Amino acid sequence: MGEYRCRLGVHFLALAGWVVVGVLSVGRWLVLYGCKGGIVSKVFVNISLSLDGYLAPEGMTMENWDRPEYMDWGAKWGALMGWALNQAYLREKLGIGPGGETGPVNDLVRHTFQRTGAHIMGKRMFDGGERGWPEEAPFHTPVYVLTHQQREPWVRPGGTTFYFINEGPKRALELARQAASGRDIRISGGADVIQQYLNLGVVDELEIALVPVLFGGGRRLFEHLREPLARFRIDQVLGTPAATHLRYVRA
Repeated sequence: MGEYRCRLGVHFLALAGWVVVGVLSVGRWLVLYGCKGGIVSKVFVNISLSLDGYLAPEGMTMENWDRPEYMDWGAKWGALMGWALNQAYLREKLGIGPGGETGPVNDLVRHTFQRTGAHIMGKRMFDGGERGWPEEAPFHTPVYVLTHQQREPWVRPGGTTFYFINEGPKRALELARQAASGRDIRISGGADVIQQYLNLGVVDELEIALVPVLFGGGRRLFEHLREPLARFRIDQVLGTPAATHLRYVRA
């Protein structure tokens, strides 16, 4: 997110021509969301990844959605996402029930939801979610679905509306920026959609939960990439037994 830290009062900044979208108090600092003369959103990826680089296991397709035992994809997916489903904030969002961890990883999950003003995803991810998400889908923002199919917007309870975009990833990002109102834009997946935005050079941050499981096959995250590629640097590492949480930002 475009963050400008300042010790000055918010009213002074507004008078000086700043667009102040939101303010957080972080110690002695004010974290202002927005910028002078316009609103800046960051584009970020936040995903779980197997140790051998797969975003989803082999066999996890719509044809086998009701057969999680096929190629053991259900157990593999559960192992990949187990760390997340054990976080109190996500359990509340998904309506799983009480309990879960409330430590620093839970804070990361909460921050991801709170910073996001719009989501972009592919049709394959949407198809799986349409069958698996609760009635109140866990986004609470506009969601732009890249697809070749035409479909009217799908409004869900709780503030989530799915828009189906036929004009490609650049158009989806343009619409997401307009809708996000200065908050950040999350490229939710799947792998091919993330690759498209990496190839466009618009991804500002990569947040990867590297999980100690091996898939041996499936959908790889880092393939089909083209030069020139953006350069990233490590910004944060948080290690737990269930996953290593890595945050990369543009160098």
